[in-house]
Amino acid sequence: MTNTEETIVALATPAGVGAIGVIRLSGPDAIKIADSVFKGKDLTKQQSHTIHFGNIVDGDVILDEVLASLFIAPKSYTRENVVEISCHGSNYIIESIIKLLIKNGARSAKAGEFTLRAFLNGQLDLSQAEAVADLIASNSKASQQVALQQLRGGFSNQLQTLREQLVQFASLIELELDFAEEDVEFANRDQLKKLIYEINWVIVALIQSFELGNAIKQGVNTVIAGRPNAGKSTLLNALLNEERAIVSHIPGTTRDTIEEVLNINGINFRLIDTAGIREATDAIEKIGVERTMEKIEQSALLVYVYDADQITINELNSDLESLQRPGVTMLVVANKADLLSPEKLDSLAQVQTLLISAKEKTHIDELKSKIYHSAVKDQLDGNETLVTNIRHLEALQKTEEALARVLNGIDTITSDFLSMDIKQALHYLGEITGAVTTDDLLENIFSKFCIGK
Repeated sequence: MTNTEETIVALATPAGVGAIGVIRLSGPDAIKIADSVFKGKDLTKQQSHTIHFGNIVDGDVILDEVLASLFIAPKSYTRENVVEISCHGSNYIIESIIKLLIKNGARSAKAGEFTLRAFLNGQLDLSQAEAVADLIASNSKASQQVALQQLRGGFSNQLQTLREQLVQFASLIELELDFAEEDVEFANRDQLKKLIYEINWVIVALIQSFELGNAIKQGVNTVIAGRPNAGKSTLLNALLNEERAIVSHIPGTTRDTIEEVLNINGINFRLIDTAGIREATDAIEKIGVERTMEKIEQSALLVYVYDADQITINELNSDLESLQRPGVTMLVVANKADLLSPEKLDSLAQVQTLLISAKEKTHIDELKSKIYHSAVKDQLDGNETLVTNIRHLEALQKTEEALARVLNGIDTITSDFLSMDIKQALHYLGEITGAVTTDDLLENIFSKFCIGK
């Protein structure tokens, strides 16, 4: 996928006009190439982690005044010689400097090639490299914290411990194969069972963490649904604290879905206001109701809103029964609570519901807290390891299956078959961190990175 003998170059800052642009060079000739176009100190004679002022020149033509930052191997992001040129953020200047560097021996970097080199040179393992992309893409405090924890090696360290324990037993079983004729047992089967159970407990916990991890990374799909005129759009506006949706006393005002993002305690919730659920009176409203039901099917959280002053208990129970979906958490919210009589309040006591007034914005903070805890479920304290990557999830699931085969055959199958199943588990764990890789896997991962990273 990459020739590390070549020196690569790319813009490391976002494209577009800005105050500065940072052009990154990495490779064995990075400092030499940069020095060939830099008029100032001789960069080839300077120490690592130093910054130098000078001009970028093309022959006698000065292209720009710049700062050149030096990072000499192995003390750099890629563990190669790296030069970062900070120039003015003109597109013309940036393009001119990159073209000049290419003319002097560099080549354009591919997507993710700097981080790929960091991986190939042992600076990062594969899961840490993927965390770099997650960190760049993070759009909330929680997603930033999870990506940073993974980048620092929390996930990798946990997996490495599991692999080391399995490798130890695998080597003992391999030793048994060398003495097969003597029928010697080096690997204690009871200890192996105990180890598999301990490892499996960690694996299952990591698999289960994906639901929360994915929610933090992607945002939680949260549908606001209910009958027409229940106050769904008013509630959306109250949660966002802005007039985002049109509010009217006329039933059926919302014909299509309206989507906005609400951040609660560092987690993004993708709020979706939907058309009221009822027998449609025209073709357009029918499409809106159909889309509402589709959004509910795709959601992780359903906030069911009803007009507490108008709906009967039987109607409410019927709605709740019809909207139940596997894997979808439902919060039941009684709106217009400020209009309720004492008798009506008593009749609602049998339903687990939160009383609010979206119009008066009462108990909105309490609803936000319930929305947050419905997703987090007290699982987030800042130190836990969460799986956020579908590739990691699939590898863990395959590891669990391989370990199940070990347990099922530990007392009945021969050492050679037992060894094969343990090797399979080691293989899948190794795929996560990059101990086991293929060119296709690396291509698939790093092609999703931005150029310059």
